[in-house]
Amino acid sequence: MKATALDPDGPVKGHVKFGSLLTQIWKNRMVYTLLLPGLIWLLLFAYLPMGGLSLAFKDYKANLGIWGSPWAGFENFKYVFRDPAFIDALWRTLYINIIKLVIQFPFPILLALMLNELRMRRTKKIFQTVFTFPHFLSWIIVSGVVINVLAYDGLVNSALALLGLPTINFLGSEEMFVPMLLLTDIWKSTGWGAIIYLAAISGIDQDQYESAQIDGASRMQQMFRITLPNILPTVTIMFILSVGGLMSSGFDQIFNLANAATKNVSEVLDVYIYRITFQSSTDFSFSTAVSLFRSLINMILLLLADRVAKMLGGDGLFR
Repeated sequence: MKATALDPDGPVKGHVKFGSLLTQIWKNRMVYTLLLPGLIWLLLFAYLPMGGLSLAFKDYKANLGIWGSPWAGFENFKYVFRDPAFIDALWRTLYINIIKLVIQFPFPILLALMLNELRMRRTKKIFQTVFTFPHFLSWIIVSGVVINVLAYDGLVNSALALLGLPTINFLGSEEMFVPMLLLTDIWKSTGWGAIIYLAAISGIDQDQYESAQIDGASRMQQMFRITLPNILPTVTIMFILSVGGLMSSGFDQIFNLANAATKNVSEVLDVYIYRITFQSSTDFSFSTAVSLFRSLINMILLLLADRVAKMLGGDGLFR
């Protein structure tokens, strides 16, 4: 029978459950002690700063602080959607990130499959190290290398001049900016992303491969009939997370590779937020409203991708 407010067993059962929870926590206190630093970090740096999001609904005054500034309701959001530069940055962000999602997403999967097919362990480790290393380079270093190679007096144009061919304005061309983003991001992130899929591949039961070999399956057939189906849940999760980040376009990469000549194709939402916050008349309420809108759209896209994955019969992030 369901406990009611007048049921004496209700509070007793709740007390028993709470006591049982405390008993389990005390029983596993060493595990919870290990979790404590991470939970404290999450609270201090992920949840407490959310209080600053109230700036999106306030008319921020520096002398009054966040909590003392007067409330403005949705006025900041009205100004956001009236700004043509915001609309342009919004569509540009979606355009660049959808292209990245379609073209770039399969590369870590393909690299993981190819590395898995290498039977020489030493060679496999060498290749994995080489492909993973670019991830640890900052975009400042990567952009410096790109600029030195593709500038007017850089390596490529110098070679073209020696051959008597016309030079190419790689860095100042609006048409070449997005392909440059794709190529540099693929080079930098593919090896690191492949680690997740290699970990998923390592968890596949080897008996499946042995059975397939007995049945005469080729290496290619094993890849498509065993390896890919087994890592499909991991691929689905990574795809959902990628969709959930469509509104965040990699500020470091674009900020370091963009210049005045490519301003019309490089101002995505992250760069727009940076510009209105630090390069124009400072309005923290306005920039917070843009950031909050971006986060809400990312959350909606994440939930939609999760729902679509479940409708198609795959695994999602949430049960």
